[in-house]
Amino acid sequence: MNTNLFRILLQAPVCALILVTCAGCSVNKIAVQKMGDALASSGSTFSSDDDPELIRSASPFSLKLMESLLEESPRHEGLLLAASRGFTQYSYAFVQEDADEMEARDLNGARALQTRARRLHLRARGYGLRGLEVRHPGFEKALRENPKLAVAQLEARDVPLLYWTSASWGSAISLSKDNPDLIADQPIVEAMIDRALELDPDYDHGAIHAFLVTYESARKGVAGDASARAKQHFDRAMELSRGEMASPLVGYAEAVSVARQDRKQFEALLKQALDINPDAHPEWRLSNLVMQRRARWLLSREDELFVE
Repeated sequence: MNTNLFRILLQAPVCALILVTCAGCSVNKIAVQKMGDALASSGSTFSSDDDPELIRSASPFSLKLMESLLEESPRHEGLLLAASRGFTQYSYAFVQEDADEMEARDLNGARALQTRARRLHLRARGYGLRGLEVRHPGFEKALRENPKLAVAQLEARDVPLLYWTSASWGSAISLSKDNPDLIADQPIVEAMIDRALELDPDYDHGAIHAFLVTYESARKGVAGDASARAKQHFDRAMELSRGEMASPLVGYAEAVSVARQDRKQFEALLKQALDINPDAHPEWRLSNLVMQRRARWLLSREDELFVE
């Protein structure tokens, strides 16, 4: 960990107190900016960790600290992106996953976790939209009026915000089968993720393609075979990650192999995901460990997912 960042985080409770008691002073603004810059660039510290449970415990403090800083510096682009990314990742890895695994034994408990996951995803969406609004005033209003026209103004530098806003919004929709207003936002998500793909198709070693592997089956009113489109995205995601990220493998197995009732392919893909060495790429370590957990859970449910 960067030494300066480590020192800042150690002093975070004291700094937070100073921020509360000295909200109007110029020194506070400088402190907010410095801490905001440090937190916004600290993602690798979490993503390279080998202990998902440690990150589960540490994330709420980090996320709430970001929110405290954003109250003082609401237009800090780096913090807005970090908050959108952080809330999305935390909700998916530690709330939504728990809900999925709990559903078979405690339906009410799972639904409560799904509700919480949806709210966290919507919070992440809010920060992503705020970040885009800082760069493009009036963007959210334009987005809701005409999504395709609104996203056309965005540039390659907007892709990280586009991606995380789309990911959080799409995840919230997937957890909202009883919320027609949120489901109606699906064309907005499609316009955003499609624009991100157009602007930077290779973003983050194929992250957009990995997202679309699982999303293609949900598209409405699109001609052609959804599984064929998903396969194209899967192939590209695997190429860009050199086959060393578990997420495309797990996503394709869950979204396509199950839908096609191809049990042999399902097993092969998930076993390939489990064979990935998380330590080979430290920057992907946490993601691979989280997705390997999901792979094991999916394999444990084979008899439920496939009809012989």
